[in-house]
Amino acid sequence: MDKVKSPLGRSLIHGFLVLFAIYSFIPFFWTALQSFKSLKDANSRTPKFIFTPTWDNYTDLWLRAVPENGATIAYFLLMAVVVLICLLLFAQYIPIRNGVIYAFVTFGFIALLWGIPRLVETAKFYDYFINTIIVTVGTVVVSISIGCLAGYSLARYTGMAGVVVLVAALGFRALPRLAFILPYYWIGTATHLLDTHLLVILTMVAVNQPFTIWMLRSFFMEIPRELEESAMVDGANRLTAFIKVIIPIMWPGIISTALFSLLLAYNEFLLVRLLTQTNWTLPVAISRFTGGEDPRHLTLAAASAVSATIPIVLVILFFQKNLVKGLAAGAVKG
Repeated sequence: MDKVKSPLGRSLIHGFLVLFAIYSFIPFFWTALQSFKSLKDANSRTPKFIFTPTWDNYTDLWLRAVPENGATIAYFLLMAVVVLICLLLFAQYIPIRNGVIYAFVTFGFIALLWGIPRLVETAKFYDYFINTIIVTVGTVVVSISIGCLAGYSLARYTGMAGVVVLVAALGFRALPRLAFILPYYWIGTATHLLDTHLLVILTMVAVNQPFTIWMLRSFFMEIPRELEESAMVDGANRLTAFIKVIIPIMWPGIISTALFSLLLAYNEFLLVRLLTQTNWTLPVAISRFTGGEDPRHLTLAAASAVSATIPIVLVILFFQKNLVKGLAAGAVKG
């Protein structure tokens, strides 16, 4: 595609992109404003852009009761989160192995999530947040583990059986969500796994696995066979060559696929709503506030939507470089 050289054409393109960005950002901006409004300001007939912000909606959403030393606890938790995020961002500049830093940060976040209910009296929304993390992480780990092995195998195997598997996976992916409900509901009832994290993870893996296999296979297809063949000539078996040679090259593609799987699992509503009664995730929990007749739910719905959006935005921003590399992989062939 030729580059637009006309100043007028470039101005029109840039103006259109700016307008589209503003159009896309306005809903979230308005929701964020609503989350800091009092009930009176949020239900005003005339939209208010100038108001006295309040944290009451967030405290009501996350806490059953505000402790007397709530400010001290909040500053401590905020500083702990900032330190952990800084360790992630500047891990390459610290004279310690990155794996050690990432393990420490992971342990730190787990310790924080475990310790918060011990420091303050959390509301039910916090439990939904923990359920979301468990389901999302479990789905991503299982999907990527299976998808890497399956995608690599299908990229290297050229027989008819591989084509059949890929077509079957594509057809399975094309099925509507409702096609999974009755079989997995029956499995959950028969195995007493209904309303458990394990059943939701298994269902989400079944839904997302065809996508991860197809996407990872496309990345593996761009890696020359000679790389693992050279390692195998030097004495490594195929699994060792896959882990030590192919996987390090594939990290951008794996991270890109993992982020897409994370978004699919994090935002899933229908499957979680029908397979659980109490162990809800955030999308299902937010629906409690959006469908009620209580006017107070308006501000709580806004606060819950912003609270659910911030973690996913932070994850995307942190892995942005790897995401771009993964999406651009294979775009240019030499």
